[in-house]
Amino acid sequence: MHGHRPRTPETARSRRWFMNKALLAGGVAAMATMTGCSSDSADTASSAASSSAAGGMPSGGPGGGGGGMGPGASQVKYADVKGVTTDGTVVEDLYAIHSTDVSTDALVKAAQTFLDGLSTKERTSCVFDIDADEWTAWSNVDGYDRKGVRMGDLTEKQRNLGHALLGKALSADGLTRTRGIMKLNAFLGDSNGGNQKTLTEGHYFFTFMGTPSTTQPWGFQYEGHHVAINYFVLGDQVVMTPTFMGSEPTTGTYKGEKITLFRPETTAGLAMIRSLTTAQRAKAVSAQSNGNEDMKAGAGQDNLELAYQGLKGSDLTSAQQEKLLDLVGVYVGYIDEGHAEVKMTEVRKHLDDTYLYWMGETEDDSAFYYRVHSPVVLIEYDAQAPLFYKGDASATPSTSSAGGPGGGTPSQEHIHTIVRTPNGGDYGIDLLKLHLENDH
Repeated sequence: MHGHRPRTPETARSRRWFMNKALLAGGVAAMATMTGCSSDSADTASSAASSSAAGGMPSGGPGGGGGGMGPGASQVKYADVKGVTTDGTVVEDLYAIHSTDVSTDALVKAAQTFLDGLSTKERTSCVFDIDADEWTAWSNVDGYDRKGVRMGDLTEKQRNLGHALLGKALSADGLTRTRGIMKLNAFLGDSNGGNQKTLTEGHYFFTFMGTPSTTQPWGFQYEGHHVAINYFVLGDQVVMTPTFMGSEPTTGTYKGEKITLFRPETTAGLAMIRSLTTAQRAKAVSAQSNGNEDMKAGAGQDNLELAYQGLKGSDLTSAQQEKLLDLVGVYVGYIDEGHAEVKMTEVRKHLDDTYLYWMGETEDDSAFYYRVHSPVVLIEYDAQAPLFYKGDASATPSTSSAGGPGGGTPSQEHIHTIVRTPNGGDYGIDLLKLHLENDH
């Protein structure tokens, strides 16, 4: 299936062998159980406490499936990752080692150049084994205790090399989105009085699993508040999931730059749901209204069991199927263009078995939740209530957000999204298993 010579029976490695190997070899990443309020260091804790007292703003964010590694969610060790399934049973033979004809040479060079620009201490702090638990130790919470090298602690030259690596890994839109999230994180911190290390443009971390190579498996993780990019590479194949992106607020002016995020995700979702007939909407739209935190597949949910819900792709017209592909394409389009096309080909193969599920209203400024779910892709969009942002002249919420921490009603000014590859595809785990089961 994957064009590689299998090992002899005497040396064959089963999937169970792989899991046992990873369990023994993987380093255990420190994992704090979050309560929605934590710090990344003693300094940050002191700063956060000061800011909270002044502005009513704790460090952290929502827990559970909403994105943060909080109450009800805990890290799944790498060796135990099964992946998102509908019922606990992995659908086999969905992924294969093959040539995509999309070169990763420039990506490998950019990663190696970034690593070469680090000091020995910095490099040691951010490089892990290919099967390390660090893969699953990501969180949306701003004050989460992260490993790796922090962008704000690097020199300008080193940061530029890090941004150059992201530029090779992501599409132009994906890079703009990521940088915009970082900037609005700083905007959020400034709007609440500043003095919080976690709410800055620099509080984002790189970690690397394995060594950048054009032939051997490796990957990197870029993570911070409202961003978690997990990027696995094997030859010219790439898996960029789980990828979490969000923002509060989603509009703001930072250092003279007007930033607006998640409009394509919002408008493409509305275009899809509005294309449905009344009978189709009855299947796609839940009778339950969207709540504050409806996301299911956030941090710590690597073995989530999530049944298909909503309207099936086979029940759509060809024109509606194209709108569904357009919607998926917005999220897949975060990755570089060549590998986005490869992923979309994979998505199309399962289009008839792709489900659309919706909660909430469908007006331009409505706060809603939707999910696109197939054997090979899971996408969630979740408009949540504001936690910290109260709005000002530079960024006016599109719906009421009178709350402060935990208050108000869901709004398009606080959005969480996630993309996953179900059935063992996240973190490139299935591809790594296939690689290890064969001679290389």
